[in-house]
Amino acid sequence: MTDEHSPAAATGPVRRSRDVPMLVDRARAGDPRAVARLITLVESGDEVLPQVAAALAPYAGHAQVVGLTGSPGVGKSTTTNELVRALRARGHRVGVLAIDPSSPFTGGAILGDRVRMQDHATDPGVYIRSMSSRGHLGGLSAATPQAVRVLEGAGCDVVLVETVGVGQAEVEVASLADTTLVLLAPGMGDAIQAVKAGILEIADVFVVNKADRDGADATVRDIQGMIALGERGPGEWRPQVVRAIAARGEGIDDIAAAIDKHRDWLERHGELRRRREARAAAEIEAIALGTLRDRIGSLRDGTQLPTLAAKVAEGAIDPYAAAGELLAQLGT
Repeated sequence: MTDEHSPAAATGPVRRSRDVPMLVDRARAGDPRAVARLITLVESGDEVLPQVAAALAPYAGHAQVVGLTGSPGVGKSTTTNELVRALRARGHRVGVLAIDPSSPFTGGAILGDRVRMQDHATDPGVYIRSMSSRGHLGGLSAATPQAVRVLEGAGCDVVLVETVGVGQAEVEVASLADTTLVLLAPGMGDAIQAVKAGILEIADVFVVNKADRDGADATVRDIQGMIALGERGPGEWRPQVVRAIAARGEGIDDIAAAIDKHRDWLERHGELRRRREARAAAEIEAIALGTLRDRIGSLRDGTQLPTLAAKVAEGAIDPYAAAGELLAQLGT
């Protein structure tokens, strides 16, 4: 269900509540309004966010996180919609985070990706949330990792994270997901595109969508050729290449099978634990850096930063020495 829907049994004032234990209990019980409220607290950076994280910590690491990325127009939302259908047929509870680009001028976003997923709007086993990137680079929102934890806490077995339409260097989803799907479509590049560094290097599974179009065979060959060029040791994962026509629901079972195969490999080789520890390290670092930025920002109201800036501008001190003094002022 989208976060506008909730079962009749879910009653009570959760819309503006900051009662974290109550919200987590209701989210665990399947109340989508409580899930929506928790994600809103995450996105807004509310002061109760540490309480939210602490309450959700016991439920972390239970959901399979699958990232879907690719250029605009390759069919990410349609593929996500069909994957949800396949996962629900298996009995999984599914969460979807669809990241939409925000305007560089107004900061607003259409949040339209979930419009393509209205087939599941009334399904109590599906939670769909659109999030604005809010200017964050990498194809995600800065709040996405904590939003994933909310959906894990709400009992989702699988969390699908659909990025904005990304370019070759926007690869942040790979650090968040257990399995990363890179979607491609025929006619969106030549063989040179297939060997460029960046987004194509993060794929655990390649999905050649719209495979009924001319050029699909050439796209598959280009990707397979790129994979063959990579150096891999014994037992290392070799990315799968899957054809699909998501608009007709074709190839979705093959995508799900490739995800399963990669999950089995991750568990057998200890890679799943390594990836999740790396994800946790990135979260800790981001929180620490965010706190440090806030503390530096507070200095703008005083005299230390402007004084140092004036000294650097007039050549009395170099910026590295100034930064050292600033950090000393912060007690770091």
